[in-house]
Amino acid sequence: MAEPDVTTRRPSAAREPLPTARQATGRAARPAVAPAEPDDAGGDVSYPEQAAQDAIGQAIGQAIATSRDATGAPLHRGWLPVSGHHRWLEPFVLMALAGGSTHGYAIIGVLTTVGMTEAALDVGQVYRTLRDLEQAGQISSTWTTGVGPARRDYTMTELGSLALDEWAAVMKERGRLIAEFDAAYLGWVAARARGDCGADGLPG
Repeated sequence: MAEPDVTTRRPSAAREPLPTARQATGRAARPAVAPAEPDDAGGDVSYPEQAAQDAIGQAIGQAIATSRDATGAPLHRGWLPVSGHHRWLEPFVLMALAGGSTHGYAIIGVLTTVGMTEAALDVGQVYRTLRDLEQAGQISSTWTTGVGPARRDYTMTELGSLALDEWAAVMKERGRLIAEFDAAYLGWVAARARGDCGADGLPG
């Protein structure tokens, strides 16, 4: 079965070369941040961490995590990413590509195995996400021909590696929020089982 032909459109603005996002150790490389200095008008000193975050947000097209720590590692607070224009499948598609190049139906297979939805995964949504990521420069694609119908193989770029680092901070924060919710919920369930809640279900 041939894959849908998703037209590739490149960003019109030229992008500056980026440092390698992964070092030989496999850990994400962090952008170097020059020490902050006051401006000529005597303005406030900008925080290097915020300067790094602004640079990464500009590089990947849209900010994802809210900030960075002193080492340059992404940090995030809140459930949603910074920009509201991201598709919810983006981090999962990037993670599926972290192991190497593959084609669209293999990505769909990974997402299905993970159990992204109870019903059948929306194939069109996956390919729209791939298209958006390619337009943002976070993945690239090439057509492969040979036995069977031609297929488009996708590869995560250095920009995609930086974006995945940002998404990892968002997902970690979501895990924290879910844990907070779960602890509060289990406390409420225990109080209700002890009879410590009133008729309204709230602790008395």
